[in-house]
Amino acid sequence: MLTFEYEAKNAKTGEKIKATLQADSEASAAKLIREQSLVPLDIRAVGSGGFTFLGKFRNRISVKDKILFSRQMSTLINAGLPLVQSLRQVDEQTDNKAFKVVIGKIITDVEGGLAFSKALAKHPEVFNNIYINLIEAGEVSGTLDMALSRIATQQEKDADIISKVRGAMAYPAIVMLVMIGVLGFMIVKVLPQVEVIYRDLPGAHLPLLTVVLLSISHFTIKYWWLMLILLGLAIFATTRYARTVGGKQVIDLWKMKAWPMGPLFMKVYMARFSRTGTTLVASGVPLIKVLEVVAGAINNVHVEASINKAIEKVKGGKSLSESLTGDPNFLTLVPNMLKIGEQSGALEDMMEKTADYYEKEVDNQIKTISTIIEPMMMVVLGISAFIIVAAVLLPIYGLAGQNIIK
Repeated sequence: MLTFEYEAKNAKTGEKIKATLQADSEASAAKLIREQSLVPLDIRAVGSGGFTFLGKFRNRISVKDKILFSRQMSTLINAGLPLVQSLRQVDEQTDNKAFKVVIGKIITDVEGGLAFSKALAKHPEVFNNIYINLIEAGEVSGTLDMALSRIATQQEKDADIISKVRGAMAYPAIVMLVMIGVLGFMIVKVLPQVEVIYRDLPGAHLPLLTVVLLSISHFTIKYWWLMLILLGLAIFATTRYARTVGGKQVIDLWKMKAWPMGPLFMKVYMARFSRTGTTLVASGVPLIKVLEVVAGAINNVHVEASINKAIEKVKGGKSLSESLTGDPNFLTLVPNMLKIGEQSGALEDMMEKTADYYEKEVDNQIKTISTIIEPMMMVVLGISAFIIVAAVLLPIYGLAGQNIIK
């Protein structure tokens, strides 16, 4: 049960009332208010809409929640249930409290005469432009159930690709963290013991490597707080820079060009362009609108700029394949497949085949990256361990050579 604050007016006396009540959703709260012969003026879920930072984190609406919502709505509408009744059924089966609040507001808007797509558009933090445009196309064509099913499939494919890319990047990141942790422990805890042992031995001279690492050790022990502050400032500055136009351009260019992740991201973008385009075209969305929506969903400013240039060319009378041919931000297979689709009148099928191809290529690229990175990480780890061990053992061999250790 959720707690709602509401303002209502007494229909008979005209008196305004402010109070709270508990209900499963905003729609249920409105119903309870009306049963008291009151006219609801404003209803707000306590702690929602203005969730605390921790509340937002705990009650965030995940991709899985939205996929389940789409699948359930598609099934219920296909079974012949009216839209509002379908929404109520899904609302009852939803466990996420934040999502229940959103669905409740959608139910209220739809009951008030607003189109489903317009009700969804009031929640851009949950439903993106792709979702809204597909629903709108489904409403116009009378195929809302199919549109919802396509949306769920699109979200599943996109989430699968993102999960695989994150998995490919997680392994080297974990190895690097472990390596930094081990090196930090050796430098801060082990090397100082070597210095203590050899400090009072006559004729003992520490090798240059050991001296350098000891200097790093002393600085780390003495100024660890400064290092943490500098690290925090670096992370903050990098994050702020990444949100600027220039920062996005640099980072997105790096994602496209840097080896070995560049080829992977390029295939991800091609798969996303093709899969999203397939879903929109299949739902009957006009081509210009398809490109505008895809440009906003591609998540790369350079590819987005190329799509926007293609939009202007298409408006000028050129075909989509011709508009994308020769663009450095698109792999050559995409315009070639689009050309075949345009000539055969099967653009949707060709885009789907292109999406399937690049999704498989993403899998293969991830396997290739894993094959390359694993031995590279082992080599780096081995060299780092060798340097630390050498810094510890070289003084021992030096003393042995001078017959100090007998």
